[in-house]
Amino acid sequence: MTVRTTAPPELAVTDVTVRFAGLTALDAVAFTVAPGSVHALIGPNGAGKSTCFNVLSGLCRPVGGTVRLGDADLTRLAPHRIAALGVARTFQNIVTTQGTVADNLMLGRHALSRAGFAASALRLPHVRREQRAHLARAREIAELTGLGHHFDSPVALLSYGDRKRVEFARALCLEPSVLLLDEPVAGMNAAERARTVEVVHAVRAELGLSVVLVEHDMGLVMRLADEVTVLDFGRAIAHGTPDEVRGDPEVLRAYLGTGAEQEDAA
Repeated sequence: MTVRTTAPPELAVTDVTVRFAGLTALDAVAFTVAPGSVHALIGPNGAGKSTCFNVLSGLCRPVGGTVRLGDADLTRLAPHRIAALGVARTFQNIVTTQGTVADNLMLGRHALSRAGFAASALRLPHVRREQRAHLARAREIAELTGLGHHFDSPVALLSYGDRKRVEFARALCLEPSVLLLDEPVAGMNAAERARTVEVVHAVRAELGLSVVLVEHDMGLVMRLADEVTVLDFGRAIAHGTPDEVRGDPEVLRAYLGTGAEQEDAA
C-alpha cells in the first residue's frame, strides 16, 4: 500500500458567499481543515452544506471569498483541475452501478493516466504496464475499503452499503490529499454504518489524507470528527471540537428549535 510521506496541504475556506437568484445560500462562510484531520460540516436541511461541497469541488462558483489548498487557489477552477490538484468527492446518491468493482475503481485512475489516445488504442507495451500498475493500485484500495473480495463482482449485485463503498473507493483511486464525503452512510443500516466508520479510520491512518464530511448521523460525526463547523441558513454559527459544538446553545436552537432559557428550565 502506497502511503503519503508528507502531510496534505491545509484547506482554507475564507468568507465564501454564494447567491442563487437573490437567495443567499452561503453567507461569508469560513473554516479551515487542518492537514490530516477529519472536519465535519453539519446543520439542518437547507443549511448550505451541499452548496459548500459544490464550491469546494468546483461545481459552484462563489460570488465572494476564496478556497485555497495550500498555495493553490481553487476558487474559480474547473472541477477537473481541482481534482488534479488533489480534491476528490463522493455524492449523496450512488452514481454508477454498471460494470464490476474493478471497472468503477479504474474510472478513478483515469485522470492519473499518462498514456495518450493513440498509444492506448494501439495497446503499446508501456500502456499495458501502466494499466497493470493502475489495476494493482485499485485492488489495494479495494482491500483497504473492504471490497477486495468483490473486486471482480458486478456492482449491481452488491448490497447498498457495498455500493456506497465503491463510490468511496473510486474517489480514493484519484489519490487525493483531501477527500470530500457527502453523506457517506445515508440509507445504511447500523452494521453498514459501523463498517463505514472503520473504513474512514483505516483510510485516514493508511493514506494520511484530510477528510471533509457532510453527515446527518450525529453519532458518526462525534466518533469521527476532529473539528466540526455548523451551518444554519447559509451561515457558520459554531465551530469547535465535537464536544464543544454539541453543547453550543446556537446549535441546539438550530437543530431543536430550543433556546438557552428552555434548556435552563429543563
